[in-house]
Amino acid sequence: MTQLDDIRAIALRHAGAPHPQMPRLHAYCIDNPTDANGLIYQPVVCLVLQGRKRTFIGDGALEYGASDCMVVAAELTAMGQVCEASTDEPFVALNLFLDPAVISTILLDMNALGEPAIGSGFGVAKAGPALLDAWHRLASLLDRPQEIPVLAPHLEHELMFRLLMGPHGALLRQIAGADTRLSRIRRAMAYVRHHYADHLSISAMAAIAGMSVSVFHRRFKAVTGVSPLQYQKHVRLHEARRRLVTEHAEAATVGYAVGYESASQFSREYKRLFGAPPRRDADSLQAIVEAGP
Repeated sequence: MTQLDDIRAIALRHAGAPHPQMPRLHAYCIDNPTDANGLIYQPVVCLVLQGRKRTFIGDGALEYGASDCMVVAAELTAMGQVCEASTDEPFVALNLFLDPAVISTILLDMNALGEPAIGSGFGVAKAGPALLDAWHRLASLLDRPQEIPVLAPHLEHELMFRLLMGPHGALLRQIAGADTRLSRIRRAMAYVRHHYADHLSISAMAAIAGMSVSVFHRRFKAVTGVSPLQYQKHVRLHEARRRLVTEHAEAATVGYAVGYESASQFSREYKRLFGAPPRRDADSLQAIVEAGP
């Protein structure tokens, strides 16, 4: 049995709700291919253990599978699709949601590194033996919960160190800094998420990021894969979807609530992103929720 097999077996035993002592580590298992579903990522590192997944960010698509490690450094809007999974061989992955304070602590003990040039806010690379070993020992704590309080912080630090020393290092260094280019873009992204229903100008967003309009627009799209106004539109539509499912409200009412002035425009853009008109899409999601596992 390989190390990847060992980690997968642990993840399968603990798939579902995260352990209360390790709330940022999630194991999950999906036993059939899925349609592309919209989501807003939180900063996370994901190790795929079996199956394949496809993620659409902006105009680009990433496909990744077993032993691939994906890092997302900002709150990106995306479409995710499990494209290879079955009952016998489900899609299995581990997610560790990132804590910038942990990365900052490790960087203090490493040689001084300059701020890397800003690039995209995500990346995929193959996990080497040392990184897989770090994942294995961290995940193994799920089988030994009495060891979590003492060992989990140290093993998470080791995992972050291995990531910092690998292809994802520059991306993770951007997460840790309080005044990096990425952190300033993330401030603007947070402002959009809190004011998604308002009329926002590029110049106001750029001022929040402390950049000129042209530089801000270029760097924002480099990080997120979409323009600032496209990002706002995606946030609006994700919030509309949440409200349609949880509040059972009329589509037009929800559209106006999230900032649309035209019900037809809302319906058109919703269908373009999620593949079905608002009410039909929400009813389908509700039926899945009510059906349960």
